[in-house]
Formats: sequence, C-alpha cells, structure tokens
Amino acid sequence: MALTYGTGSNSTIGAQARTDFYYKKALIAVRDKQYFMPLADVRAMPKHHGKTIKQDVYQPLLDDLNNNDQGLDAAGLIVLKDKYSSWKIDGTQTSGGTGWTAASSTTAGYYATSANALAATGAVVALKNSGNLYGSAKDIGVIADRLPALTENGGRVNRVGMTRTQITGSIVKQGFFTEYTQESLDFDSDSELMSHITEEMVQGATELTEAALQVDLVNTATSSGTVKYPGAVTTKATVAATVDYEDFMQLSIALDNAKCPKQTKIISGSRMTDTKTVNGGRVMYIGPDLIPLVRKMTDISGTGVGSGFNSVEKYADAANILNGEIGSVDQFRIVVVPEMLYSAKGGAASVDIYPMLVVGDGSFTTIGFQTDGKTVKFTTTHKKPGKEIADLNDPYGEKGFYSIKWYYGFMALRPERLGIMWTKAA
Repeated sequence: MALTYGTGSNSTIGAQARTDFYYKKALIAVRDKQYFMPLADVRAMPKHHGKTIKQDVYQPLLDDLNNNDQGLDAAGLIVLKDKYSSWKIDGTQTSGGTGWTAASSTTAGYYATSANALAATGAVVALKNSGNLYGSAKDIGVIADRLPALTENGGRVNRVGMTRTQITGSIVKQGFFTEYTQESLDFDSDSELMSHITEEMVQGATELTEAALQVDLVNTATSSGTVKYPGAVTTKATVAATVDYEDFMQLSIALDNAKCPKQTKIISGSRMTDTKTVNGGRVMYIGPDLIPLVRKMTDISGTGVGSGFNSVEKYADAANILNGEIGSVDQFRIVVVPEMLYSAKGGAASVDIYPMLVVGDGSFTTIGFQTDGKTVKFTTTHKKPGKEIADLNDPYGEKGFYSIKWYYGFMALRPERLGIMWTKAA
C-alpha cells in the first residue's frame, strides 16, 4: 500500500508534528509580553553546584557601605569605629569593647573636624571609618580634612580598607503539564491545535516567571531599596493619598544619591540575543490603574492638570520606545504593565495601594526564561499518542501529554538601585 500523507494528522506513517518550530514561534510571540525578564543580568547555574546562587560584592572605596576597621587616619592612628566623626578619648573602653568613651560627648571641641587640631593637644583621635577616607560625605569641610595628604617622609598613614559582602539567592524548580488525545488531533475543528497548545504553555510559563520576578522586585525594593511614599508618610500601612510631582523628584534625587544609572540595558530582538540601551531617564513600571494619575500629573509650578506629564509621541520615535511606554514624568519614563501587581487593602483605612517600580541597570540577576539562540532555559517534553506511550494506565496509547519545566532564581545585586513609590490610585 502506498504511503498516505493526507492532512498530516492522518498520515500512515504517523502524525506530523514539528514542535521545535512551535517553540521558536511561541518564544518570539511572548517576547512582546515580557517586561521584567529582559532587564535581568541572566546567570546560568552550572551543574553540580547546588541550588544557591552566590556572588561577592565589593563595596566602593569612597562609600559608607565600605564600613571597615582597617584604616589609619592622617596622623597614622588606628581607627576606632563610633557614631561620631572624631573623639577626644579619656582612655575608658566601652563595655562592648568596640570603641571608647568620650571625655565629654556634649562639648563641641571634642567633635572637631580636624584630627590634627586635637592631636596637637596630645589627645588620641579616632575618625569614623577612616578606612573609606570620607565615605559618602559631600561636605566640603569633611572631604578637605580627609584627603590623603603625605609628608616628605611618608609613613604608615592613610591606610584604607575594603569591604566585601556575599549575596545569595536560591533557585526552585517549577513546571506544569497538559494532556490530549489522538482524536483531538484527528477530529478537532482547529487544524493548528498542537501549535496553539504549545504557544499557550510557553505563554503560561512566561506569565508565571514574570509574576514571580515582579514579586521579588517589589518586595526587595520596599525592604532594601530606595522607597518613597506620598508626602510625609513612611510606611505602606499609612498610605492614604496619591503621590505628586515633588515625590517623583525626591525619588529621582534619592536614586541619584544611590548612584543608580540613568540608562537601562534590555534584551531585545526576535532571537533574544542582542541588547539595546535605553537613555534619557530611568524606567518606571506602573499598572493600568495608575494611568489617570500620571496623565493628570501637575508639574512643580502647578500650571495645570497634565502639565507634569510628557506624552511619548512628543519625544520618542519607534526605534527607542519601550514596550508599553506611554510618556514621562520628571526623570522617569513610564511603562504600563497590564499584569502589574498591587497590595489589596494594604494602605490606610484598608485602601488598595499600587507600586510604581523603578529597576536600575545591574540591580538584580536571575536564571532567566530566555534563549541564547541555541539553547533555552526551560525544558519541554512531548509524548504523542501511539503504541510507544501505551502502558497499563493507557493500554491503547490514546493519550499524549506535553510538559514544561524550568528553574527560577532571583538575587538582588544592588538593591539600592531599585526604587519604588507606593500610592493610592487617582
């Protein structure tokens, strides 16, 4: 008997299913629906190294986060950490053994900014964190005093120290599956049924990964990042108003102080292998409920409703518009995420409050739902109906299944580069 191809599903040599083509088609389709995964610095977990991502982070030398006891000040004296910038010491050690008791903590002279001035009187001086010179200070007087000057003879002075912290993040395995029958392929009215099943599975995995990542980003930004609430409010539970233009400005200044870049690299392209850099401000992600709030935003001069909002068509062309971008407010480019999460009854008087999330470049890493063009970060298994799958549970081999699984992990690299404002909707 001659071989019969027919429609492909009734072929005498078996069903014709090109699932690899379906995978690629589905991946390209879901790219436009991803908002947070393209921002990640994706790291691949090698085999035989456990389920924990670890990374060492070295704090910048001139930063308060470089908190160490290795420094020597300008006079060559050992640094004793304490809450004051300088001390005159009476020689009595505190009970904790980590510092010294001041002769008088209320006398202005004992807080002199000049170590040499106190040393001239024979006092022992300890400058806070001389191991990072002047840390994050911006006071002209403090910086001038902490500059590492050297004499002709040099000497053991101006020693600095380095601080390294280790951050970790765990990974978990996730996955789901679906079943179908041979008759569903043979008689269903949709001739592209298998293609649609594949696309829906990949789409579902994408949404799950996006939701998990969004939860981690929002929680990390709220607990360890740069946080702003409306006006003088300081907690989520007391939010009862909407943010205004000044709140946007204050968040931007706080992110500037945290050295958060004003450019963002995102993964782009149909094969997800190339990146593009977004300039002109930081990207802020909001939910659809906050669109009226930003569109009605009044600028700092209060010149009228909507004066603080700059619509996207006024400043961008098709080449550099982000997926979902609607405009800008102050230093932020606003992107609307349809599936943006919120806190139900999380504000004052049980009102719903919504996050306005800023993700700075290099702020986090994850095992991403991505592809490098050759391999994918998730695994699919497809068993078609037939005698190969027949067993005691399905003696006739009438059922097939399709499963998908992946690993998900999150680790905040620079949480201070995550910014968030909690607000009530307009």
